[in-house]
Amino acid sequence: MSTVVSDCFTIGSIVATRTCYNEHIEGEVLAFDPQTKMLILKCPSSSGNPKRHDVNIVNLSLVSDVQIKKEVTTVPDPPPSLNLHRLNTRVRNSIENKRRLVSALSACLDPEGQRLFMAIARVIEDVSWAGQSIRVYNQITITPPYKVENVIGDHDSKSCNYIRKFVERHWREQQLRAHATDSNAQLAPPTPANTQ
Repeated sequence: MSTVVSDCFTIGSIVATRTCYNEHIEGEVLAFDPQTKMLILKCPSSSGNPKRHDVNIVNLSLVSDVQIKKEVTTVPDPPPSLNLHRLNTRVRNSIENKRRLVSALSACLDPEGQRLFMAIARVIEDVSWAGQSIRVYNQITITPPYKVENVIGDHDSKSCNYIRKFVERHWREQQLRAHATDSNAQLAPPTPANTQ
């Protein structure tokens, strides 16, 4: 294994470098730009997770040693092309969901209703406002003050039971948060009075 100064590194080759900070970086070549002398290496994960990898960008102008440990002679297959239609659809859907949530939040002035609406919207897309009431699946209505007893729908349906349990859990979590905030406020040291 000798020091190599190369104008090109083959993708898939294994290269070891020693940086000007005496750091040893070894990995598979993902890309190399000869003009800027930048080498991109896929290295084993620093977390030890075998399903993950670290990606290091190495400036070859700042290395003291470069070694090709294993050179790949076959040209790798080109990477699959991106499905631009699918990506554009995902972007449009994401933007539309954000717009829907923003307009939905402006529909209700009650902060408790807004909190419940946002909690539901995180897990269910089919949620909207009907005046001051929350509509879920276009079948279930939650009227102010947005408690379990305000859930209106077919109580025998799975979706209605799910929403009732969801609302119940939401209010339980709100009470726990309020209790934790009260406890923290009581434990906090008093702020000194400003005397002049």
